[in-house]
Formats: sequence, structure tokens, C-alpha cells
Amino acid sequence: MFVKTPLIFDESRSGSQGTPIPHSDVPGLELTDIIDNSLLRTEPAELPQVTEPEVVRHFVNLSVKNHHIDKDFYPLGSCTMKYNPKINDALAALPEFAGLHPLQSDNTVQGALQLMWELEQMLQKITGMDGVTLQPSAGAQGEFTGALVIRKYHDQTAGHRRHFILIPETAHGTNPASVVSAGFKPKVVKSNDRGKIDLEDLKAKADAETAGMMLTQPNTLGLFENDIEAIASIVHSAGGLMYMDGANLNALAGLTRPSDMGFDITHINLHKTFSTPHGGGGPGAGPIGVTKKLIPFLPIPVIHRTEDGKFIRDYNKPDSIGNVHSFFGNFGVLVRAWGYIRMLGESGVRHMTRSAIINANYLKAKLAPVYNIPFTEGTMHEFVISGTRQKERGVRVLDIAKALLDYGFHAPTIYFPINVSESMMIEPTETESRQTLDKFAEAMHEIDKIIDSDPERIHSAPVNTPVRRLDETRANRNPNLRWRP
Repeated sequence: MFVKTPLIFDESRSGSQGTPIPHSDVPGLELTDIIDNSLLRTEPAELPQVTEPEVVRHFVNLSVKNHHIDKDFYPLGSCTMKYNPKINDALAALPEFAGLHPLQSDNTVQGALQLMWELEQMLQKITGMDGVTLQPSAGAQGEFTGALVIRKYHDQTAGHRRHFILIPETAHGTNPASVVSAGFKPKVVKSNDRGKIDLEDLKAKADAETAGMMLTQPNTLGLFENDIEAIASIVHSAGGLMYMDGANLNALAGLTRPSDMGFDITHINLHKTFSTPHGGGGPGAGPIGVTKKLIPFLPIPVIHRTEDGKFIRDYNKPDSIGNVHSFFGNFGVLVRAWGYIRMLGESGVRHMTRSAIINANYLKAKLAPVYNIPFTEGTMHEFVISGTRQKERGVRVLDIAKALLDYGFHAPTIYFPINVSESMMIEPTETESRQTLDKFAEAMHEIDKIIDSDPERIHSAPVNTPVRRLDETRANRNPNLRWRP
């Protein structure tokens, strides 16, 4: 049972002090000499008065109440949450990396530039692309960067703007947002009865106004688009480019390459496929890889290796879309990804992918007797179940997700993708053992049994978490995030 942690303001006692701050001994300098007087406080900030041990204990106690990948299973479909080897954190924390200043000259950061250049080479080999930029700091920013490259390509080659980018109805929500942000309009392509792209609908919508297609491979249902060569041919015949949303690269790496399927651009979620779990909003890194004809449009600067083996940041790229991230990007994530790939090697990356696929199919088979799985052909690293059988008995997928929290597991993604009723997307990843998958399956089976014997127990879940079930609509519309005396 969790013990309620009071607000740190409730622990405040007048006169308590953590660290004394000495008065400035610089003579003749007042704050008003630096900051406009209208911007300075007239009264002290309402900060809690607590000792240093109380501060440390307060936030440590809060931290252990949060669920994270080091505590237990985190099968968050669509947003790969795999265990992050601690050696990756050790590498990223090395003072020679963590202590770099973003404005240092290239001569003084050769090791960091070499690491980034080597990572680019690795990603080129994994994706089959001819050029890579590490700048985008998330998958969505990778999508946006790729869409800008598509726009620049058409402006340069055709001399006019194409207006539409095709996206499947199962697309990640960031896809249409990235398309619109780059100045395009999304055009939705339907799915067929197998949960994959409807080729006839695609043919009807790919035309002279098509700038490209943004497609997740495998798709958001976790299914491999086995008509990918035909899809790419249709889009290319219309003069468009193929963009692969790389959110699901964990199902492809080492086994097949986006370039071999006809993709011209792909992003790579380093914070998913190559460790650094990104729960809580970051940090992330979403590099994009492109084919040869698109290299001139990549963001600046480009890391270049000179003939004498020196590494420089090259800004002399007149056709570039410009800069999409300052300095070195989210460098710590790049270091972790470099370490993860170097540790695994080619055979290890291939084993990683195969293990992710095996784990997903094993767990799918364990759940199939109890939960409806509408699309099963070609399941890769994740799968989508439907809670329609349970809903008929009075329990929604939302209730099942809440109940899982009482078993110590993070709930999978729910109600997405939207073309599956009462959907729950589950991705076990390669880092989980068979024993963990068995425990999760047992919990899902037990929840299904409780629906018949004690449904109120599911409706009232969770009961063993720091915060019990909230009025989520009210919490979203009227959030109370600020302490007031």
C-alpha cells in the first residue's frame, strides 16, 4: 500500500534552510544595473523552506512511485519502451561527452564528431539510405524534416509545389500534423479487410498533385505491408516520394532495409529502436536517412570527414532546407544509440529484431483464446487486440488498462489505432523474458475472469497505485497544476 506523500509546501517550516547563499562581494553592482527594475520581485518568492535532506527524500519518494522500465514491464504499443542498458548511461555521462560546450570549435570536439559520423554510417547501413542527418530530436520532427525535404525536392525539380501527401487511415497522429506543418494537405488512404493499404484506393488518390506518401512499415496494426513494392511503384509513377515512418524499425533492423522496399526517406527513432526509453516526453532523437538524390536538401551542418581524417561541420550546402536543431542535437541520445549498436554488432541487431518479432507473436498466441485479435496475418513486433468480447460483458478496454496497473504493469496503448473497436496495442520488445510475458498474459486472463465474478473490482481499479482513478475529462479540461497558499 502506498503512503501518501505530502506536498513539499506542507513540509515547509519557517526558518528551515537547505544551503546558505552568500551575499555578492562584487562592489558597486546592483541587480537593477543588469535587470530592469520592473522585472524584479518586490517580495520574496513563495518557495518552501526545507532542509537539504528533506528536499532529497521528498523527490526520491516521488520518483519511486512513477512507473518506468526499470521497475517492470512497459508494453506500450507504437512507442517502443525497451530496457536501456546501464552502460549506455555510463557512456553518455562521461565528462568528455557530458562536459562539452556547444560553442567549442570543431578542433576540440573531434571525438564527439567522430562518434556522430560513425553513427550516421551505421544508420545508413541499417536503412540502406545514402545520407543521414542526426539533427531531428524526435520522430515527429524527423517526419517534419522529411516533409520539408520532399517540398524542397519538388520545388527544385518540378519548379512548382505539389499539395498532397498520402497517409493511411491507421497513421500515427503525428503524420498528418507533420504534413500540415510542412505546408501540405493530408489525403487519407483506406485499409483493406486485411488491415493493410487498399491498392485500388491508393491508385485512385495518387495523382499529379501527390508530393509523396508517408507510410509506417510495418503498419500501426503491427502488420507488414507485403504489397510495399506495388505501393511504392504507384506513388513513384505519380511523381511522388515514399517516406517511411520509422516508428516500427524494431521489426526490420538487420532483416530488411527501407531502401530495398522503395522508400526515399525514413526516420529512425534512436530513443526507441536503439534504447533510451523516452517516457515522460523525452529526450529523443529522430534522424532521417535519404536516397542520393535528396542528400543536397538535408539540414545543415553536415558532418564531413576530410581526406586527412579530420571531422568538420560543413555549412556550405546551398540547397539545404536549413537548420532544424541547434548545435549537436540531443547528443546524449546519440551516444546511447552508438553504444547500443556497437555492442550488438550486425548479428546482434538481427537477433534483436527476431527476438522482438518472436516475443510479440508468442504473447499474441497467449492472449488469443480470451481476447479478439481482428488482424493477425503478418504480425511483426507488436499486435492489436480488441476488447469487444469484454465490452459485451460490461467492461471497456479503459477498465482493463486501469486494472493492469494493480498487477505492476504499465498499461499498453488503448483506443489506437482507431479502426479497431476497443483497441489495445501491445509491444513486448526483445528485452523482455518469456517469464515476464507469461506473467503479463496471466494477468490479462485473470482480469477477464474477474469481469464475470466481480466486475466492480475492474471498474474501480486501480486501487494499489499512488493515485486512484481520476475524472480524466475534468483533469484535462480543468487541470490543477499550481500550488496556491
